[in-house]
Amino acid sequence: MIEALTSLAAFDKAAPTSSSAAASLLQRVATPANQTAPADFGSVMAQLAAGTAQSLKAGEAASIAGLQGKATAQQVVEAVMSAEQSLQTAIAIRDKVVSAYLELSRMSI
Repeated sequence: MIEALTSLAAFDKAAPTSSSAAASLLQRVATPANQTAPADFGSVMAQLAAGTAQSLKAGEAASIAGLQGKATAQQVVEAVMSAEQSLQTAIAIRDKVVSAYLELSRMSI
């Protein structure tokens, strides 16, 4: 189900793999200028997309493990809630990008 997003992970050179993917990504984005930071906006967006895809995959895997009896209900709920939060963040970013694009397209040159 989430495999359609795997092509976005190809753009990411260091995709976060833990459940704290958002915290790790924010830490990387907030690094000072003298340290290595993502080169441009596109790489930051690719990292966000890869982190979101990883979170969704983790939620899906936890759900399947819960159905098979290999994970507790708490683990499943935590993974699904994390995936839901990542998805809501991605949707909010998408909405802002679309809104900015529409505003720019309405401007007269």
